[in-house]
Amino acid sequence: MSVPTTFFDQLYEHNPDPWAFRDRWYEQRKRALTLASLPRQHYASIYELGCANGELSAGLAQRTDRLLCCDAAAKAVELARERLRHCPHAQVQQSRIPAHWPEEHFELIVLSELGYYLDEAELHHLIERVVRSLTPDGHFLVCHWRPAIEGCSLTGDSVHHRLHESLGLHRLARHLEDDFILEVWGCDPISVAQREGLR
Repeated sequence: MSVPTTFFDQLYEHNPDPWAFRDRWYEQRKRALTLASLPRQHYASIYELGCANGELSAGLAQRTDRLLCCDAAAKAVELARERLRHCPHAQVQQSRIPAHWPEEHFELIVLSELGYYLDEAELHHLIERVVRSLTPDGHFLVCHWRPAIEGCSLTGDSVHHRLHESLGLHRLARHLEDDFILEVWGCDPISVAQREGLR
């Protein structure tokens, strides 16, 4: 990760919700759109990269049999574990991606607001990891803030451009606003309607 872990540790030092995930309508709405964009109602396994304090994790936990979350900041991990304390099927690990990666496969991998904290080499490594870790019918959901972030060499748009170029997956959904971009890729091109026999 090009941005050091200490940066995130300092963010949480005096504020358990530094991005106001709980209180801002922007974040609440984006979270609802993220969950509504998932092509399947339920997944056997989900891996969430950069879970922060667990607000999105709580929504993902309702859609899966097993949820694995990770974050580099120790305080974020502590907060996410507390947020998910009533979800015995959810686990939160402290790890830096893409260097630390579980040796298992997932039906859904979620990358939200994290890609621009990586450098080019790390993003390339992450793409390789994602492709290897998805099940044959797996999905990859990615969501990022679009304006430039101080100290980051990548923007949300550049992250999604590189993903589009390198993933080799089928894009199933795309939501674009001035503020953020949300996309879903899949290992197969089957739409939600096709999956339910409507087409």
